[in-house]
Amino acid sequence: MKIAIVILNWNGSAMLKRYLPTLIKYSSMEGVQIYVADNASSDDSIEMMKREFADIPLILLEKNWGFAKGYNMALREVDAEYYILLNSDVEVSEDWLLPLLSYMEVHPEVAACQPKLLDFKNPEMFEYAGGAGGYIDRFGYMLCRGRAFETIEKDEGQYDTIASVFWATGACLMIRSSDYWAAGGLDDRFFAHQEEIDLCWRLRSRNRKIVCIPESVVYHVGGATLNKSNPYKTFLNFRNNLLMLYKNLPDNELDRIMRVRFWLDILAALMFLGKFHWGDFKAVLRARREFRRLKPEFRDSREENLAEASITDIPERVNFSLLWRYYIKRQKTYNQLFQ
Repeated sequence: MKIAIVILNWNGSAMLKRYLPTLIKYSSMEGVQIYVADNASSDDSIEMMKREFADIPLILLEKNWGFAKGYNMALREVDAEYYILLNSDVEVSEDWLLPLLSYMEVHPEVAACQPKLLDFKNPEMFEYAGGAGGYIDRFGYMLCRGRAFETIEKDEGQYDTIASVFWATGACLMIRSSDYWAAGGLDDRFFAHQEEIDLCWRLRSRNRKIVCIPESVVYHVGGATLNKSNPYKTFLNFRNNLLMLYKNLPDNELDRIMRVRFWLDILAALMFLGKFHWGDFKAVLRARREFRRLKPEFRDSREENLAEASITDIPERVNFSLLWRYYIKRQKTYNQLFQ
């Protein structure tokens, strides 16, 4: 099989029913198979799939393993040259698949790619989860072509060039199966959030490239599993970001970056408190505690990642502080930030 499109579902019956028909219609290429892997949904997802999409193979997982382990377990059941990890709340466009495949076929140095991600509810705007490809600053903060923190840009074709990026969004991620497993797959311990960025960091450190191919366009609803303001999501994002930094930072940067991040996280917690977001305030402090508890369990992973790395100065890991440029210098868009 050339391409396996795998949707990891958890209680997403309504989204599958809405978006699967378009995916089926616009993915009818030879060698392409769609799968739905179910993370032990408690809604009628399985019954609905068997009733309305009987031709789509199901991969049934015995419990909700989260995004990372759920995908690892599902992909072990699939034999394909390329995987596409696709969120259940993504609507694809007519010509979404061929540009991704065509580029990957002629660029063997590229491990993974993503399409341009637009907002399903406001299609003129980029979508928060990936825009036109992601980057990371020195302290672990993420930005995209089309999104920096809460500033979402209008898509006016300003990022319609193929670009090398630091990370590709897990909402719609095409990756060579050989690269996926060579880098160890998604880190099960993350459960959900930023696991695809961690995987992309491992791939880039092994000198494998990640690109965005904006000729391919998909539309993402976003926030379908956890609302953006959910304290549990805040906890996962802060904890996983710290774990990712610990796993992947070069030795000569680790202590300095982690010292700075301690104070930046305390500042973030106080800002939540000042806005009376008590749940988010506690989530940041809990994330710091959980990071300290889990850190020894990630020591072997860190040593392995550093041993496998062939480059440490990754071009797409930008030198500046996103916080400084965004909040102090008031540079709000990708192009302003890179002036």
